[in-house]
Amino acid sequence: MNIGLITKYFPQLSQQQMHQYEMMGTLYPEWNEKINVISRKDIDNLYPNHILHSLAIAKFLGELRDGTTLVDLGTGGGFPGIPLAVFYPSCRFHLIDRIGKKIKVAQAIAEAIGLDNVTFQHGDMGECHTKFDYVVSRAVMTLPELVKISSGNVDRKNNVNKYHNGLVCLKGGNLAEEIAETRMPVMDFPLTEYFNEPFFDTKSLIYVPYK
Repeated sequence: MNIGLITKYFPQLSQQQMHQYEMMGTLYPEWNEKINVISRKDIDNLYPNHILHSLAIAKFLGELRDGTTLVDLGTGGGFPGIPLAVFYPSCRFHLIDRIGKKIKVAQAIAEAIGLDNVTFQHGDMGECHTKFDYVVSRAVMTLPELVKISSGNVDRKNNVNKYHNGLVCLKGGNLAEEIAETRMPVMDFPLTEYFNEPFFDTKSLIYVPYK
């Protein structure tokens, strides 16, 4: 799997964006040898299981207004934040994780591919007091926990995009119980609506608008 999987679903990418996604294919395996941010059994599936998976959020959100702000809660080695920051060069991203060595990897990769629209924070979401248009996340915690933790960081006044400001997260498996326990409206989109690779058969995108 390589950059062709990304251009299959996103043929509109610029040469610079394609080059940045290509560089990830070299940089992530190199860093993963030093600091394990992706399961070593899964690093060969970097493009479908991590980069393309992250870009499901771009499929959902569509075009974003310049200056839109997004925070990636529990980014790990930079997913979904770094692939999204490449896709949306005119938006601002803030990547947070509790594990310092993982933030180190994400920061090094962002610098190596020339991203200038990303900032990083080693710590908890509760230590971030900035408000954003969207909180994004990938398989970090249960949905009720995500909603609770992210609620204070969503700007509910500034809604200029297609979807109302809120939480957009990527999750897998049966989510019926988590959705039922979430005390807010929840929209569940199966990723098979966007991608036809087998990996996505059990994966969903969850959107919780904060109104």
